[in-house]
Amino acid sequence: MTPDELQTLIEDATFDYSTGAHDAGLAKLARATAAAPESFEAWHALAEVNFSLRRLDAALDAAGRAHALRSGDLFINTTLSRIWMERGDKAKAEHFGAQARIGSWKDQLQNPDAHAGGVG
Repeated sequence: MTPDELQTLIEDATFDYSTGAHDAGLAKLARATAAAPESFEAWHALAEVNFSLRRLDAALDAAGRAHALRSGDLFINTTLSRIWMERGDKAKAEHFGAQARIGSWKDQLQNPDAHAGGVG
């Protein structure tokens, strides 16, 4: 599967989910993660869809795979924080929330113009 085909599959899966075709979306994301197990985007999308469907174990598994690929990513740390909060583990939720904030601060330091808010 080419990178473009993978991206299209993830986008199609997300569209399916957003239009209520949950099983079709999950099936496409399963194909994406099987075809490209190194795809952070596929694992993160799978985590988010499962989280939205309240499938917390599946969401945590997919988020863990995405986190292993890109542990410093702001969004996967936010996703993990939300999952752990829903599971009732406040300490783990706070840990990943803190990691997300650190990632945000790093991004602000590395890209100050993007965070200037139009002032300049």
